Amino acid sequence: MPEIKVKGMSCGHCAAAVTKALQNLPEISEVQVDLNSGRVTYQSAAPVSPEELARVIKAAGYELAGS
Repeated sequence: MPEIKVKGMSCGHCAAAVTKALQNLPEISEVQVDLNSGRVTYQSAAPVSPEELARVIKAAGYELAGS
């Protein structure tokens, strides 16, 4: 499963917001968030560009680590 790191998540609401944002992309079907590490893994039927991931995460109010 592909993995990204997201900055700014601190609670269950944050994890739910990131999960929902990513699942709104048609390619992504399953999202798992680890709040402690900031790691987010996801299942995708097709590759998702880093720019698209960054856009969706930013729209949810968070930031990709390293962006």
